[in-house]
Amino acid sequence: MMDTQLTPSEALTEDATREVALLVTRQRRANGVMMKAINFVGGQVEGSLKMLPKGARAQIDVAARKALEASYEAASRSRGSYGGTDRMHKVLSAVSGGLGGLGGLPTALMELPIATTVIFRAVQGVAAEYGEDPLSAETRLQCLAVFGAGGPTESDDGIDTAFFSARVGLTGAAVHGLLSKVAPRFATVLTQKLASQAVPILGAAAGAGTNYAFTDYYVAMAHVHFGLRKLARDHGEAVVLDAFHRLLAESQPPVTRN
Repeated sequence: MMDTQLTPSEALTEDATREVALLVTRQRRANGVMMKAINFVGGQVEGSLKMLPKGARAQIDVAARKALEASYEAASRSRGSYGGTDRMHKVLSAVSGGLGGLGGLPTALMELPIATTVIFRAVQGVAAEYGEDPLSAETRLQCLAVFGAGGPTESDDGIDTAFFSARVGLTGAAVHGLLSKVAPRFATVLTQKLASQAVPILGAAAGAGTNYAFTDYYVAMAHVHFGLRKLARDHGEAVVLDAFHRLLAESQPPVTRN
């Protein structure tokens, strides 16, 4: 019988396996208590979005793509204007969300590009922590891919490693191609965020909370994404992703049936 075990040169070291396990734990914990609370709050007012005309709902899809495009372009410039810590980005995002929620959905949509840029800059900062140049075109594409992680919902597993390598040329067409895949996922997340901000005044508190939590969520996803990339540079992409998916599957809660 053919031996299917990995040879030592192909297998992860104990330390590397431990690092992968920590990233799996980080991904699983991203949907924490705060995110569940926000999903609950958003669910209570989501009906208000369903009552809007189709044109208004379509605004979210357009706004998501435009916000990501603007953030991608702004990310080519220095990060200094936002400070360098995750906490600072979360606080800035919360303040932005609070102001955006004062007027309900219209002001929430106006605030969206600011919140997205703050999150994008936070993701850039994580990339730098893992040894990547945050201003390079390749790293900015990887930051954009993080927004394809889906969203903080019970049915979402987080990082989609189909975006892991972003195997596209660094051209305008490639950026737009990645945007076409990432933007719909981000728009789904934004629907939940904007639902919680749809009620004027009350939406201010919800906006601050959702922005803080969403920044926290995407920062966690960035640590997973760029942590895996760093391990892949040292040990090889295939073996790292295989270990990640295996450990992630093992950590899934059991399915209960009625």
